[in-house]
Order: sequence, then C-alpha cells, then structure tokens
Amino acid sequence: MLIGIVSDTHDDLAAVEATVSRFDRLDVDAVVHCGDFVAPFSVTPFDAGFDFYAVRGNNDGEWAVQSTVESFGAYLGEAGVLSFETGEGARIGEDGAGRKTDESDAVDIAVTHGTSDIVVDALVDCGDYDYVFHGHTHAHGVEQRDGTVRVNPGGLPIPVDGADDAFRVATLDTDAPVGDDAVTHHEIER
Repeated sequence: MLIGIVSDTHDDLAAVEATVSRFDRLDVDAVVHCGDFVAPFSVTPFDAGFDFYAVRGNNDGEWAVQSTVESFGAYLGEAGVLSFETGEGARIGEDGAGRKTDESDAVDIAVTHGTSDIVVDALVDCGDYDYVFHGHTHAHGVEQRDGTVRVNPGGLPIPVDGADDAFRVATLDTDAPVGDDAVTHHEIER
C-alpha cells in the first residue's frame, strides 16, 4: 500500500492541485494531511481517487474544514491513530489512544499537526506506533528512533529559519520494512 503524506498547504490551490496530481500519478491508495489547509476550498481537491484522512492544524481557522473533509474522508480532530493493513483501508483509533497491534501486516500511524514538539516527541518515544506523521515546521524530514519513524512531509516555503525552500510531500510504502527507507520525499512544482 502506498500512502501520500502532505501538510501545510495554506490555501495555495496550485500547490494542492499539483499535490493531488502527483499522488494520482504515483497511484497512492490513501492520503494523510497533517493540517493547515486554512479554508475549505483548499480541501475539496483532495476528493479524488484515494482514501483521505486529515487532522486540524493551528491555522485551520474555519470550522467548515472539518465538515468539508468529512464529506468525502475522515477528519481525525487534533490528532488521530490510523492502522493500515496491506491491501485494505485504514482502521481509525476509536478514542485517539490506539495502541500498536500485534498483527504483523498492520502499520500503525499516529498523526498530529505538530504544533507541540513535546507531543510529537512523546508519540515517537512511546513506542506504540510504527510511524508518527506531523507537519507545522514546513521542513521535511524523516528520523528513526527505537523502532518508530517520525515523518514530516514538509510544507510551503515560508520565511522562517529551517523551513524548506521548496514545497514537498512524502509517500510511505507500507509493504516495505518499517523504517526511514520506506519514506520518499517528493518536490512539488506549482
């Protein structure tokens, strides 16, 4: 299964459309948005040929973002847990406090926007998840710590130290062994 990961699109419709196009070309099975759509009009292009999951970002000021996502996908609130099984869709953690399953073919993922480094680090360090997806920093990265891989797909370039100079997204191949080699970053031309 191939999962697309995106964050911090901030109403840039050209970037959103280019992202959806790239994910279509890659034939992803699902897309996870780590927050900061900002407004509902930048959510609707993700209503495409894949399953869609999203969390709330700190700039998602319009509450209609939630109902727009829910019209075609799953809105996970401030954070959520997904469990992807090979060849199937995701199971969503019932109360957001999902635990790593014993099923060898399931990949467990915690998703948050990433506004708090303390929360991101706690999700990575707890050992309950194979992957932790987050955004917020606008800086792509992948880091493996004690069996859990932290993935930040990147975001739109912003004038902040450490932010990327190009818009990037990522993909996760759940059929690959859990690790940073299962994640690929893609630069998006808009």
